[in-house]
Amino acid sequence: MSLKSFAAKIFAKRIKRKIDAWASDPIATQEKVFKNLIDAAQYTDFGNDHHFDKIHSHEDFVREVPVRDYEALRSYIDRVVAGEANVVWPGKPLYFAKTSGTTSGAKYIPLTKDSMRTHPDTARNAILCYIAETGNTSFVDGKMIFLQGSPEVEEKNGIKLGRLSGIVAHYVPNYLQKNRLPSWETNCIDDWETKVDAIVEETIDKDMTIISGIPSWVQMYFEKLIERSNKPVGALFKNFNLFIYGGVNYEPYRAKFENLIGRRVDSIELYPASEGFFAFQDTQGEKGMLLQLDNGIFYEFIKADSFFEENPERITLKDVEVGVNYVIIISTTAGLWAYNIGDTVIFTSVTPYRIIVSGRIKHFISAFGEHVIGKEVEQALQEAIEGTTIRINEFTVAPQITPEEGLPYHEWFIEFENEDGDVSAFAKAIDDSLQSQNSYYYDLIVGKVLQPLKISKVKAGGFNDYMKSIGKLGGQNKIPRLSNDRKIADRLPII
Repeated sequence: MSLKSFAAKIFAKRIKRKIDAWASDPIATQEKVFKNLIDAAQYTDFGNDHHFDKIHSHEDFVREVPVRDYEALRSYIDRVVAGEANVVWPGKPLYFAKTSGTTSGAKYIPLTKDSMRTHPDTARNAILCYIAETGNTSFVDGKMIFLQGSPEVEEKNGIKLGRLSGIVAHYVPNYLQKNRLPSWETNCIDDWETKVDAIVEETIDKDMTIISGIPSWVQMYFEKLIERSNKPVGALFKNFNLFIYGGVNYEPYRAKFENLIGRRVDSIELYPASEGFFAFQDTQGEKGMLLQLDNGIFYEFIKADSFFEENPERITLKDVEVGVNYVIIISTTAGLWAYNIGDTVIFTSVTPYRIIVSGRIKHFISAFGEHVIGKEVEQALQEAIEGTTIRINEFTVAPQITPEEGLPYHEWFIEFENEDGDVSAFAKAIDDSLQSQNSYYYDLIVGKVLQPLKISKVKAGGFNDYMKSIGKLGGQNKIPRLSNDRKIADRLPII
């Protein structure tokens, strides 16, 4: 065992004890975070406007601070972007994480000294929890790659500006720098296809042990490696044994990845966003990710099926239930207050509090009142694939409201890597699973309002072509799993 491996095991045990301490006392941990947030921001402009001096409980907070999305908070954020201090958090932020807004154009999410440190620390802790549980440290002496956006930053009114994944690249610990790939120069390449080609050149003869990124873009990297080497990734990188991912559910990609790698490797799921690092998979034996309760983030939850009602109930951690779909609302050390990030989550456990990301509150299909969400379509696809040799590259789902003949239906756009016989039988398996999960969808099928779903096959590379056409190929960008319209569907190239 190398010295680095030995040290990693000791450090992992220490960090795991700290995590277990706050995870075993979750309500008190969140109450402390809440109090610290209110106290710290009491004399900011936002704190003055919302009477933080009178907030002593969650009930007070609900009364004084409404739920907002970026557009609703924008009058404050624009002042921060203009260079004002003490607007939503004391002082000025260190960075703005620039993201693409759907209705508001570019969004500038503040990253403060208090919030920034949690991103690299939490990613590190995810790996350390894996080491503490498995004892596996074989990867620490090899090369690690993190497929991410460019680390180059600009300045806006004296504050640095960039993509979150690129900003975090500046915070990679010194002890990992020698192991980290790709090179800084390669990481700064903007064009994704050019960048992946350069990454292949830099890594193809290295001892890669950890590979991390959004599955759809790691897949492109793997395919190019195989094209160059004519070997499965697992044979090319014999010591590759840990895949770290976030952004999308890995399960629909698992069969495809195991084929590309040639064997199964352990994986760790992360839930980072520009607004905060919310959760990570803390064990290989349980479903879900451990909600990070000690990261300077106070969580509230609203049941998704009542979210669009007037004044829906906002609850805290102590009142959540397993299996319910919630919109996640956050208040943070970056000055985001009762902020709706747009994600929905489901608790898989409350001892400790573990979640899965079930989708986006705006990404659903309910053209006929079916309320189908991302988690349901992913699970349906996964169940249909099990026991077959089917492998898929990518998929999305949209309603077909005005078919040329027959009843409306859900249209599944799938780019197959490998089909397994009758696609209609595969479609039926997906539909059966969806009906078993969603009673509204079941009733619409049985009641002859909808006909069972249909699959449209997308040509090879079609999803990448679409993402390239809208300027979102690579990086942290990803295809929505489902939409309530056909804006994406009508631009996909069908076979």
